Amino acid sequence: MDLLKGIPVSSGIVIGRVFVLDNDLTRVPRRRVTEDQVPEQQTRLADALAVSVAELERVYQEARREMGDEAAKIFLFHIGMLRDRNLIAPMEKAIADERYTAEYAVSSTFRALSDRFAQMGDSAFTTKVNDLADLSERLLKHLIGERRAELDLAQPGTVVIARDLTPSQAVGFNRKNIAAIATDLGGRTGHTSIVARALGLPAVVGCQSLLAKAISGQMVIVDGDSGRVLLDPDEEQIAQYKAYIEQEQTYRLSLRDIAALDSVTRDGVGIEILGNIEFPEEIPMLLDLGATGVGLYRTEFLYLTQPREPTEEEQFESYKACVEALAGRPLTIRTLDLGADKYTQERADNPERNPFLGLRSIRYCLRSIPMFKRQLRALARASAFGPMKIMFPLVTNIAEVRQARFLLNDILEDLREEGIAHDPAIPIGMMVEVPAAAIMASSFAREVDFFSIGTNDLVQYTLAADRTNEQVAAYFTPMHPAVMRLIREVVKASRRHDVPLSCCGESAGEVEFALLLIGLGVRTLSVSAPAVPNLKRLVRSVSITECERIAKQALTFDSDTQVAGYLRDRARRIVPEAFDGRAAE
Repeated sequence: MDLLKGIPVSSGIVIGRVFVLDNDLTRVPRRRVTEDQVPEQQTRLADALAVSVAELERVYQEARREMGDEAAKIFLFHIGMLRDRNLIAPMEKAIADERYTAEYAVSSTFRALSDRFAQMGDSAFTTKVNDLADLSERLLKHLIGERRAELDLAQPGTVVIARDLTPSQAVGFNRKNIAAIATDLGGRTGHTSIVARALGLPAVVGCQSLLAKAISGQMVIVDGDSGRVLLDPDEEQIAQYKAYIEQEQTYRLSLRDIAALDSVTRDGVGIEILGNIEFPEEIPMLLDLGATGVGLYRTEFLYLTQPREPTEEEQFESYKACVEALAGRPLTIRTLDLGADKYTQERADNPERNPFLGLRSIRYCLRSIPMFKRQLRALARASAFGPMKIMFPLVTNIAEVRQARFLLNDILEDLREEGIAHDPAIPIGMMVEVPAAAIMASSFAREVDFFSIGTNDLVQYTLAADRTNEQVAAYFTPMHPAVMRLIREVVKASRRHDVPLSCCGESAGEVEFALLLIGLGVRTLSVSAPAVPNLKRLVRSVSITECERIAKQALTFDSDTQVAGYLRDRARRIVPEAFDGRAAE
């Protein structure tokens, strides 16, 4: 038995069988096929070459716009190589004569060519080794990616184990058969973790050496509550975890009774509990669990789950579906938040050196005006069907808000002239996700209709801790005194200028942190669906006076460890069942 400890990011326990999804393109096994399978392998190779060339042509055009003709020529070289018969012929021969799989033919041909180039003394050849590695990876990505078909046929109870997963991979899983995920990389608020919570898949990330030890088909236990992954558990451990699963199911059932009750503190103050979603289909479950609306619809997943930009019509249908499903309840839609750890294929082919500090979110939208206007137009059209708010992500300066507002007003004027129904006064808000926005909250309050604090990014930018990096997970804590003080400043500014404020970061769903937020003055919390009942139980168990007293005491500490310990102790006293119900703690 191997026990590995990672970061628990989506609660629940699963006992199942391993499916290793190994995306390491450097390890291609030498495998032969039967004679009658050779034509299929030749077709796979031809298709991978064609798709890769088409990708590179798009990348070349993008690079010309961004970097100029001279710098973009490297991609013309790559295109030329993938069309060169001197490269293609050995791969075709390896398939035809040796009956190798297409992926091994690609891997072995490129490896032999790279070795030959590396041994040449002339730097003109040795510098091409990186180009060959890039091209090999591009082809193998399309060939090895076909393992997804095998994953689609996985049996119920399958646990996917990988080095890392993209949000779009997680979204594409067959949820009837995929029961849990565990990865070597990742952090608590990475978007794969967020998607896992939204899909209700127990997940542990940041395990570091799990992929090297896991074997497809072996028994595994994934404990998404404590962050443990057990490979080849013994009978005693299986029995113990079955008891934990039963205990957790009983606790979840007890929470169902709370869903229909009002979210009001013991001294009569209402705390609005909304939900975070990635897809309109999540709304019925969200409402069933007791949320009163949607406080954050992450629209980028419309872009991440397909190889092209969604059309205006596709976006409109999705936004309209949300409005109609909520039937007059609150809906806040965040505009496209691409970049950092969320990339379309086109942007992934042009990686930034430091993407979290790069061209992401509102910056990317304001550099891609036609795309941004298509989204704004779809949003404006959907606003005709019910109440909706629009929120801009990662705002750092007032010019960004003004430019985005100008573009939206342009769209509204066009719709008015075309006679297309829309809400002419859609409330416009912004995410407070960077220290600059928190410090300047009073100035921003004159420009927007509402604020929403995004703790995921606010924490990482305040503490310089990448939220997707398991190596610095210990540094990523929303209970750091600096983060608390920034939130307090935003609350003060919102009250001073009468601008509504919510908190929609994942941390808001943790009872300890929610206790602090309420004490600091936040009255609207937006969380992932599974966190709603627990949060409602907390709200109904406390008074505002009690929360304010706890927050005041927490602000006197100078270390996040002290704050976390104090808040956990207070929360455990108020709602002990929220902690006792966490399996395997």
